[in-house]
Amino acid sequence: MIPRIVIAGTSSGAGKTSIACGLIGALRARGLRVQGFKVGPDYIDPSHHALASGRPGRNLDAFLSGPELIAPLVRHGSSGADIAVIEGVMGLFDGASGRGELASTAHVAKLLEAPVVIVVDAAAMARSAAAVVHGFRSFDPELRVAGVIFNKVGSDVHEQLLREAVEPLGTPVLGVVRRDAALRTPERHLGLVPVVEREQSARAALAALAEAMVGCADLEGLVRLALSAPSAPGPVW
Repeated sequence: MIPRIVIAGTSSGAGKTSIACGLIGALRARGLRVQGFKVGPDYIDPSHHALASGRPGRNLDAFLSGPELIAPLVRHGSSGADIAVIEGVMGLFDGASGRGELASTAHVAKLLEAPVVIVVDAAAMARSAAAVVHGFRSFDPELRVAGVIFNKVGSDVHEQLLREAVEPLGTPVLGVVRRDAALRTPERHLGLVPVVEREQSARAALAALAEAMVGCADLEGLVRLALSAPSAPGPVW
């Protein structure tokens, strides 16, 4: 299995798709062949992954396929790629029920032995962000939450407060994305507006996201994190 990283959120709307697509585009601009995956049955986000990566977007749904097929599907879908960026669904621990992990992003990450970077919407918080990161990191000891990206950060002072807050936790800050209306993607009741309905504007938005990630994310750190995932040999679907 190729190097891989999971981009998860604290909730829906935290900015997972924007950051995952921006990361895919930024890594592609560096010459890497990037495969995007989406946890769950969502058909809209993979269309954005496909436009950003130049490869088919693929789903990983442990409820529909069964947990045993998740790793074989990744081995199949990432053939010929250098790195996989796996976007989560809803919040990191949200799955098929409130009683267990089935089909959650955390479940899929564990099945793939993949490190997790959580996206935190920090628009309305400062030191409280440390409590959020601590809670998500410690909730499941079997899950490797290895970094955080702060989204919707308002200023240099806001960024400094966030960095100071999480520093004692030892969880690296791998990106700080500023509030920027140009980086927003239109939404409606199902989530994002599908690419097929706005391809030209979607391409422009994805290019802006990739450029933003080059400037605000630790791309080397994110690649190192992906490379730290074990090789995990096994069957290919």
